[in-house]
Amino acid sequence: MKQETRSTCPYCGVGCGVLIESDGAHITGVRGDPDHPANFGRLCTKGSTLHLTAAAAVTRQTRLLQPMRRPTRGASLEAVAWDEALDSAADRFAQVIREHGPDAVGFYVSGQLLTEDYYVFNKLAKGLIGTNNIDTNSRLCMSSAVAGYKKTLGADAPPVCYEDFQHAQCLFIAGSNTAWAHPILFRRIEDAKAANPAMKIIVADPRRTDTCEIADLHLALQPGTDVMLFHGMLHLMLWEGWTDAAYIAAHTSGFDALKATVRECTPERVAQACGIAREDLLEAARLFATSAATLSLYCQGLNQSASGTAKNAALVNLHLATGQIGKPGAGPFSLTGQPNAMGGREVGGLANLLSAHRDLANPAHRAEVAAFWGVPSVPEKPGKTAVEMFQAAADGEIRALWIACTNPAQSMPDQATVRRALQRCEFVVVQEAFSTTATCGFADLLLPATTWGEKDGTVTNSERRISRVRNAVPRPGETRDDWVIGVQFARRLEARLGRAGTLFPYADAESVWNEHRDSTRGRDLDITGMSYAMLEAAPQQWPLPEGAPSGRTRLYEDGVFPTPDGRARFADVAYKPAAEAREARYPFSLNTGRLRDQWHGMSRTGTLGRLFGHVPEPTVQIHPQDMARRQLKDGDLVHVTSRRGSILLPVSSSTELGLSQAFIAMHWGSEFIGGSASTGEPLAGVNALTTSAFCPDSKQPELKHAAVKILKAEMPWSLLAVAWLPQETALEAREALRALMAAFPFASCVPFGAAGTLQDGAPQRVGVLFRAAAYEAPPEELLVRVERLLGLAGHDSLRYVDRKHGQRRTARLVREGQDARLEAFLLAGDTRAEAWIKALLQERLPAQSYGRQLLKPGAAAPVGVATRGKVVCSCFGVTQTAIADTLAGTSGTEAQRLAALQGALKCGTHCGSCLPELKRMVRAAPVGTAGPLGTSALVLQP
Repeated sequence: MKQETRSTCPYCGVGCGVLIESDGAHITGVRGDPDHPANFGRLCTKGSTLHLTAAAAVTRQTRLLQPMRRPTRGASLEAVAWDEALDSAADRFAQVIREHGPDAVGFYVSGQLLTEDYYVFNKLAKGLIGTNNIDTNSRLCMSSAVAGYKKTLGADAPPVCYEDFQHAQCLFIAGSNTAWAHPILFRRIEDAKAANPAMKIIVADPRRTDTCEIADLHLALQPGTDVMLFHGMLHLMLWEGWTDAAYIAAHTSGFDALKATVRECTPERVAQACGIAREDLLEAARLFATSAATLSLYCQGLNQSASGTAKNAALVNLHLATGQIGKPGAGPFSLTGQPNAMGGREVGGLANLLSAHRDLANPAHRAEVAAFWGVPSVPEKPGKTAVEMFQAAADGEIRALWIACTNPAQSMPDQATVRRALQRCEFVVVQEAFSTTATCGFADLLLPATTWGEKDGTVTNSERRISRVRNAVPRPGETRDDWVIGVQFARRLEARLGRAGTLFPYADAESVWNEHRDSTRGRDLDITGMSYAMLEAAPQQWPLPEGAPSGRTRLYEDGVFPTPDGRARFADVAYKPAAEAREARYPFSLNTGRLRDQWHGMSRTGTLGRLFGHVPEPTVQIHPQDMARRQLKDGDLVHVTSRRGSILLPVSSSTELGLSQAFIAMHWGSEFIGGSASTGEPLAGVNALTTSAFCPDSKQPELKHAAVKILKAEMPWSLLAVAWLPQETALEAREALRALMAAFPFASCVPFGAAGTLQDGAPQRVGVLFRAAAYEAPPEELLVRVERLLGLAGHDSLRYVDRKHGQRRTARLVREGQDARLEAFLLAGDTRAEAWIKALLQERLPAQSYGRQLLKPGAAAPVGVATRGKVVCSCFGVTQTAIADTLAGTSGTEAQRLAALQGALKCGTHCGSCLPELKRMVRAAPVGTAGPLGTSALVLQP
């Protein structure tokens, strides 16, 4: 039976509404909800493909569909019944608690859980077990923003809303590639700029990202110097008389102490420390202070730092000093990274918080929560935060870990410590929807959870707006909702700990939410006037206390703040350099960040080959001058090494970066890149490099900077194997190939997609790409296994083998009409023919006449076979070459040429995620010629 269900996107913190189309037990489509106030029907590339990640073939190959138990460490997982799984978990946790105390267990949960899930686990840890050892991957994401808001404004509450984009006269974007991390908000920024061309946009970011394409001023500051930048801007505001003395006197405290600090931050000193021009510093300060309304947007560039709280607070200082807060279009706006990081903070789902924004350190708050829950007390001892929790497990202090809806074996910094923790911990439970995450490999017990399209509950987005998440299809297999798993475990644990068994009486998600709602009465986020019935009609912003007709759009319009004296507090914070200083041995500053079409560890987006069109493979990017200085060229393999570990990656040049800077996307974990280090240990992805140094206030680690060195890896033998595979087996083949990665010093394995059109309804081709390198040719049996997994082992494959020189070529062609198409190939030893052979396969070009050339090492590209470049528009499969060819015949203004391009190819007309790149390409192409569009300067990846 076909139906349409309103729900919310499970990706970033924008909180877009979606309409899920389903037919019986299958999700068949998704589109933006035109009535949802976050997105008004728009979706980005990730949201637009949600239904494809829920396809039956994907679910069967990637989903965890029944409980699994590992009888002993190192043994294979075995299926187990739910009752037996939960009983064993309760037995083990109860044993650890009795023998070692409640703080010997820990819970690590996720900003992708629903608020109801979060509430149950928070109550389970702090109310039942009596430990504050519960933290979340939001600690890696938003904890510095929380601490910054509380330090200055008195409460963790973004004071602005999405409507403020259209009221702002100046937009100050700091440490956020909004165009990629929050694409639908960027569409709103583009709309606001088009409606008000006089609006000025400033972007402060070490990289020249797609977000900079809309900027009037780009401050390419040195990594980690944000506090110095903000202090320098305030210094100039004071010098020029651009502060709001009346607002400061009436609504703030602590300004004199801050003035003494910023007095030393002269333009000369700031320009030198930040690596920017004095004139640009002055212009940024002028625009911020003197515009009628200034709105700042910030994200991980400020948060993921050992000075994260100071960076957040220093930016808020600028708003308080200029009165740019509490009015339409003005205020500091922290962009939430995950879909429900805000909801997790609301229920107190972090080691230092309690329900409804109460502080664990406050005795009165602990007493309130204990009384509300009906328990004798809430523990006083601070819990272990994310980094501390895994360090404690590695040290043997935490003996049982429960991990829900997150993948710390990919996402946590300093992977050597994290993996040691997971190996040493006596009992590890992983509650997960996807069986393919790296963390599942460390689990003693795997519990299958529902995911998007199957769950029921609520989430809160960046603007304090609560939306309903609804199930559109039945739960697959034996999966259960996260809150249900938590309750069923808690009830068993209650019995084993000799408790009365009344803490978890919930019958459904709504009953959990109602208890959470009641806990907010009288708090800054009071939602006692909100109900599921009200949310069924429309999403609502908090606060919305009982009796109020609607939620509050923006906060602090009356200049009264939730502090003891009602005044906002200037934070007198000092500038400190990045935690890990660069030196001659480690001369590069490594930055990590998002890709446009991928999400976190790619357990969901990584199932779709089409989402790898824009960035097809992992690389490390550095500046062209750094490439030349080290005699590197695009595609060369390099060792990237920090004080904690080393990984191998291809290198690519990028003018987006400054000198001595490097960038690796955060998504590349051991699920996609690997190999075996000299120690024999498997490589652990990008977070083998990152540091666990964290902000002393927020405990958020510095994922945005690590000192690294980059050295060329001399590995003369290489391998590339690519194949189209049946959709029903492609992901299983990738998992099997992933198991072979450790046999090579370097290997990567990623989905491979066709540049098809999302809207045409045709089945999407599914492919797998396997790349490896070694010092010498590996055993032939290993290559035969690769061939077998990619369908190249049959008698219908052409093959050339030169064992003496380590050369191997295999190709399989499939007859189509009067010709044949290349279906799969393997190049081993010499991969110089990669570009044209891969194009032959990807473009489905006639290949019958190229049989001999396919098997010839280093064969030159035949006439008529050319690569189309990377995919720019994922929705319509539009590539660089197609764009270049189309632009060559256009004339007129940039806007006219863009319109002609979109009219001809449709690129940028669906989700809009590619618009910044399209505009850059239009500007770069001279009228009447393709210009530099086909050159490597515009290619982010080789």
